[in-house]
Amino acid sequence: MRALVTGGAGFIGSHLVERLLELGHQVRVIDNFSTGRRENVGPFAGRIELHEADIRSLDAVRSAVEGVEVVFHEAALASVPRSVDDPVTSNEVNVGGTLNVLAASRDAGVRRVIYASSSSIYGDTPVLPKVETMPPAPGSPYAVGKLGGEYYCQVFSKLYGLPCVPLRYFNVFGPRQDPTSQYAAVVPIFVAALLKGTAPIVYGDGEQSRDFTYVANVVDANLLAAETDRGIGEVMNVACGATITVNELFARLRDLIGATIDARYDEARRGDVMHSFADIGKARELLGFDPNVSFEDGLERTVAWFRKTMGIRS
Repeated sequence: MRALVTGGAGFIGSHLVERLLELGHQVRVIDNFSTGRRENVGPFAGRIELHEADIRSLDAVRSAVEGVEVVFHEAALASVPRSVDDPVTSNEVNVGGTLNVLAASRDAGVRRVIYASSSSIYGDTPVLPKVETMPPAPGSPYAVGKLGGEYYCQVFSKLYGLPCVPLRYFNVFGPRQDPTSQYAAVVPIFVAALLKGTAPIVYGDGEQSRDFTYVANVVDANLLAAETDRGIGEVMNVACGATITVNELFARLRDLIGATIDARYDEARRGDVMHSFADIGKARELLGFDPNVSFEDGLERTVAWFRKTMGIRS
């Protein structure tokens, strides 16, 4: 397979790159390194073709897509708070950039596009678990952008015959996730803080719940979607199908790391949803997807990676 990973220097994208290389595929990456990190693709130098460019440039995307069979579209400004602070840039990247990827893929005769969507599309509706047939209720510019990308995928599939598979990710975590950004996700923030002996901040009361999904499971879903025809044009949840509160997450990580410090609490952030929990039956049926790495094993692997990269002995 000749594959392009947009955002391939990012957290999820670099894991996709690594797995594709392990499987013997030819891999090209496009990334402008605005949020992606060079150290994420450094180990693959000489084995990938790197296009340092922005997906907001249609010409750059056309160059990256040329001769490619499958596009894994991971590039995004992937943060609800960031989109609340800067909705215009969020839209330019997440909607405009996605449209560029789809148009260039259509014109290049790409066999399939796998689109990284988001559970944020469901919004803060109280119904659980989240099922793909539920009406969207986006509560942030980021969620609106991801939903727009899904709609564009469906239009390009039906109107232009470009096979697209939108996958709705639920709270992905794992090695290489950046804890330093002001928009960082909760797992790397908690792990890094506890390993350094500092108190992380919990926004809200900590009783908000999430379906935390280890990154290897997301990679599995992408590879299945690239090869399985039954998922074309279908939106599917990708998660573990389990739920845990932020307070419970903190307690488990504190026990795992052996820390004794307590968290600090602050006001809830605008745009955040209260509960997120996935029904993954559709992905199981159409893709044969099943999460191979449990939440607990994923936490252990993540903590071990952070210990190693931070130079902290267990």
